[in-house]
This record gives sequence, C-alpha cells and structure tokens, in this order.
Amino acid sequence: MKKLIYYFLVILCFSNTSMAQQVRAGRAAPAGSWQVIGTTQANFTADHDGIVVTGFDNFRRIKLKVTNAPLRLVKLVVTYQDGAPDNIEIISDIPQGGESRVIDLRGVGQRRIRRIDFWYDTRGIARGRANVTVFAMK
Repeated sequence: MKKLIYYFLVILCFSNTSMAQQVRAGRAAPAGSWQVIGTTQANFTADHDGIVVTGFDNFRRIKLKVTNAPLRLVKLVVTYQDGAPDNIEIISDIPQGGESRVIDLRGVGQRRIRRIDFWYDTRGIARGRANVTVFAMK
C-alpha cells in the first residue's frame, strides 16, 4: 500500500510539472539577442511557480513577459547550475502583454541557469491565468 501511494505521488508530481511548464530545447543565439528559455502559467491558485532551464549557455540578463492576465511579481530566485541561488527582490506590476524590467544576473557569463522561481500576488483570480515567458540574453 505504501508503494502504491508513493508511485501515485511521484506520477502526480511529474504530471503536474509537465502540464504547467513548456520545456524548450536550447538553440544557439548570437550574443546580445534575447531568446526564450521557458514558459509557464501562473494560475493564481498558488503564489509560486518555477521554470527549469535545460541545455542553455551562460546568460547575463533575463526578463519576463506576461500575456493573458496581469501579474504582480514580488520575488525572483535564480538558481545556477552549481546550486547557488541569486535572490532578487523585485516588486513589479506587469500588465497583460507587458514585460518586467531587464534583470542583470550575478557572475556575468560564468554560470549556467538551472532554475528560475518566481513569487507573485494572487489578486488576479477573476482574470484567469497569466502566461509567463522568460527571456535570457548572453
């Protein structure tokens, strides 16, 4: 019975992650150009989402673009490949169709991004889901 519950929880965790995040394969892009590194939906039933970044180069800047609903971003944590987190305190109201400010990352060009977690205000419950796309620049 314990094994059955364990397998159910594992399947639930992986299926929930795969539905929320769209994983993109990395593509070479020239330095100084923006490229999409991940997309997810903020469905306002939670106050936190994350994007796992795979197969990408070192980046020096990121920004978020929001569609379908506005989003109030309150915190951002970038975790690098070596496990070091970069806590970025940011409070930003991003309108539907808008973008966050450009965020300069620590250790420019020295580390790859493993994961980006962001926390947001859930005040937009009646407005649906916000699609959040993360862009990065080399």
